Amino acid sequence: MAHELPELPYAKDALEPHISSETLDYHHDKHHAAYVNNLNNLVPGTEFEKMSLEDIIKNAPAGGIFNNAAQVWNHTFYFNGMGPGGGGNPDGAVSDVINSTFGSFDEFKEKFSKSAATNFGSGWTWLVKNAAGGLEIVNTDDADSALKVGTPLLTIDVWEHAYYVDKRNARPAYIESWWNLVNWDFVSANFDG
Repeated sequence: MAHELPELPYAKDALEPHISSETLDYHHDKHHAAYVNNLNNLVPGTEFEKMSLEDIIKNAPAGGIFNNAAQVWNHTFYFNGMGPGGGGNPDGAVSDVINSTFGSFDEFKEKFSKSAATNFGSGWTWLVKNAAGGLEIVNTDDADSALKVGTPLLTIDVWEHAYYVDKRNARPAYIESWWNLVNWDFVSANFDG
C-alpha cells in the first residue's frame, strides 16, 4: 500500500500570525513529505508493505520503517489538531476530564506547556487518554508515538523544524503561540472515539 501525504486541513496562511506559511512550506511540504517518501521506499517487500500506519507503528521494531511511519502519523495528527479560529478553552466531556484530572484548564495548560518546553531534544508532547479513561501528559522522543501508551487526543511537535523559522530557538514562545490554534473539536472527537 502506498502511503500519501495528506493535504493540510486549512490554507497555508490560515495559522498566521502564530505559524507562518513559510514554516508550513518546510514542515508539511518538505519534512512531512520526506517521511512519506522514505516510508514508501522502505516498505516494499517487507511484512509492513500492506499495513496501515497504525499497524506499522504498533508492530515495527525501532529503525527506519518505524521512524518514518510514526513521523507520518504524528505529523498528520499534529496538523489536524490545529486550525484557524482555534484556541480558547475546551468544553463538554474533555473540559470536565481536564478539570478533574489537573484541577483546572489553566493548570493543565501550565503543566502541558512546561512538559513541552522541557522535553529534551526533539520529540512530541501529548495529551493521552489512558486505558482507564483518565488523562496523562506524555513526552515522546524523536519519532516515538503516543499510540503505544493510549489514545492520543492532542500533540505539539517540539522538533525545531516546527518553530525555528518563526521563533528561532524560542520554544516557549512557540508553545504559547500554539495554544491559539488548538482545535478542541478534534480533541473532543478523539476523546469520544
